[in-house]
Amino acid sequence: MFVKTPKIFFRLFPSIIWRHNTDEKKLWLTFDDGPCLKTTPLILSILEKLEIQATFFLVGKDAEKSPQLTSKILDNGHIVGNHSYSHKDGFITNNTDYYNDIEKNTIENKSKIFRPPYGRITLRQMMYLRKKYKIVMWDVFGWDFKANKSKKIKKNILNNVQKGSIIVLHNNSKSYLNLKESLEAILVELKEMGYKFSTTW
Repeated sequence: MFVKTPKIFFRLFPSIIWRHNTDEKKLWLTFDDGPCLKTTPLILSILEKLEIQATFFLVGKDAEKSPQLTSKILDNGHIVGNHSYSHKDGFITNNTDYYNDIEKNTIENKSKIFRPPYGRITLRQMMYLRKKYKIVMWDVFGWDFKANKSKKIKKNILNNVQKGSIIVLHNNSKSYLNLKESLEAILVELKEMGYKFSTTW
């Protein structure tokens, strides 16, 4: 499976944001899923300690269950994006049901950014949704939800980032141990490499 998104995708789907074109040493750190009672506080504490802002693509039904965590994400200065209401797979979901599920996610989001669950979206869905949302994917995938992969996650990210990269990690229980063991070290090293973090889409 890919860590670095093949450049052919950038050319085939130019209306999707895969990475940012910039000459500055900036990265866009993103977290999918959640909020999660176990993992979100861990992520927020590390980000606060290192003074880093990130973008959280939240699932609506989980945000409704943990409104205090959603509020804390926003209060800490992070950006939230739409990751649908119930994490439907665009490849196997009726288009109308898919659009309705996205609209059901009422998380505050002035920038109107959307990331498809599983990164799966059809061409027709993309054409429809781009009228209302900036569709955000990534060019560096951490694979942090795989068990016992904390060292591999660090290599995945540090060996593949470049100016303008969008990194995706996960804000769920599957990623907790890996993030606990590796997230702070990864972010410290990225800062030492001279990277800054942006949430401007």
